[in-house]
Amino acid sequence: MQSAVISTRLNWLRAGVLGANDGIISTAGLVVGVAGATTSRSAILAAGVAGLLAGSLSMAAGEYVSVSSQRDSEEAALALERRELAEEPEAELNELTELLEARGLSRALAREAAEQLTARDALRAHARVELGINPDELANPWHAALASLVAFTVGAVLPLLAIVLPGPSERVPVTAAAVLAALTLCGVLSARLGSAPVPRAVLRNVAGGALAMAVTYAVGTWLGTS
Repeated sequence: MQSAVISTRLNWLRAGVLGANDGIISTAGLVVGVAGATTSRSAILAAGVAGLLAGSLSMAAGEYVSVSSQRDSEEAALALERRELAEEPEAELNELTELLEARGLSRALAREAAEQLTARDALRAHARVELGINPDELANPWHAALASLVAFTVGAVLPLLAIVLPGPSERVPVTAAAVLAALTLCGVLSARLGSAPVPRAVLRNVAGGALAMAVTYAVGTWLGTS
């Protein structure tokens, strides 16, 4: 149970880091592009705030739809399992025995374990062993949507502040430095949480952010001069 809780928390933390990473890159690309086209602080701020709101709400809506679909699937699977247990209890007991045996238990021990699990809570046993679902911890679309909205917003605030606070000549260099530093931190965190090589994750993250800012700045400058 403890390992499951830790795993769930790590998944949420990893999703938060990735959401913040998206907020940093998308907002940085937007405001740097606008800064390439104009020196107007109000125009840059308006574009940045609009991008922050659009991005965070889009992420929240997408996560809500995705997790709602996942929850619907989980509930449908549990309903089917509940019906099968009511209609064919012996067949379900045999199925649970075979699943436990496939995990390395002897036939006799698997049968005994299946009988004990069924007597205690048949639906929970089948949900965990057969479906890989914890009935007490079904995916919550509202939690997922709120987490995505907050994570994206936190990430987007950095480039937004970095672009509007300095003077016109320092805006882009300061924003680029702040964004690349933040992306480095996100790369380190995501690598550590995923037990992946840190240098590769950081390089991938920083390169993607730098490319996004370079392209949008170039396009913004071209549009501003034309």
